[in-house]
Amino acid sequence: MLNWDDLRYFLEVARTQRVSGAAARLGVEHTTVARRIRQLETHLKTVLFEKSRATGFTLTQSGQELLAHVEKMESHWLNAQEELTGLGESLSGHLRIAATEGFGSYVVTPLSLYFQDQYPGITVDVMPFQRFVNQTKREADIAITIERPQRGPYVYSKLCDYALKIYATRDYLQNHAPITSLDDLQDHRFITYVDELIISDQLRFAQDVIPSNKIVFRSNSVVAQLRACLQGKALAVLPCFMGETQPILQSVLSEQFTLKRSFWLYFHEDLKQLKRVEVFNKYLKTMLEKNKKLLEGNANILISH
Repeated sequence: MLNWDDLRYFLEVARTQRVSGAAARLGVEHTTVARRIRQLETHLKTVLFEKSRATGFTLTQSGQELLAHVEKMESHWLNAQEELTGLGESLSGHLRIAATEGFGSYVVTPLSLYFQDQYPGITVDVMPFQRFVNQTKREADIAITIERPQRGPYVYSKLCDYALKIYATRDYLQNHAPITSLDDLQDHRFITYVDELIISDQLRFAQDVIPSNKIVFRSNSVVAQLRACLQGKALAVLPCFMGETQPILQSVLSEQFTLKRSFWLYFHEDLKQLKRVEVFNKYLKTMLEKNKKLLEGNANILISH
């Protein structure tokens, strides 16, 4: 009979494509992972991975077929855990949440801590990122991005809308030329993204408002852009849930320039029966509705309860 522990090792190697990566996630030595994979291949009398130093462990056709079955087994096992251990009532367990860097740091993180006050049995990992997570590799249970998934076995829904505005420090605005129209921006310096590192076309707004010859600082990190803007040397287009919470920042030309974007929440369809995923999803949507004014740039405090 197949050993479920061996299949767990197989699952992590398939998702990380590295024995070392799987070992880190499983909390064991990499030699243990390698040995378990060899045992599984011997037992099944087939090769599950093509091994390469360049690409790591890539699933063979047999490996891909096994993966589909093992992921279904994992889903059934997680559901069984909830039912048999009373998880559906006590709500304990673990959640890994990946979110865009700014939203993950300034909104999801504080709200997740208050979520834990309500459900102390649930431990939460929040992973702000500057790239899209790979849900096929199960890098996270729940992902929050600025683009709706176009394909894949996912359950997804629109999470909320949010606004972006142009921000500068109050000192900067007092000591530089007045800004009363978009044309006045030609006289000011800007902070924006590194163009070739932008993770989504939804963030390609620089050419719409920022003079290319006035860009003095670039970063693919929106948190770094915020920190740079706080130095009072230049302007930046920032999400309102970040900019409005900074007392020394002030938005400019709000009536002439306010961008609207959306966040999407999604997770693998195999997890849709997990109670902790469902409860966190509902909690987050409820709290974001309470924080609608902050997301739109009409409030400066995050409501956390």
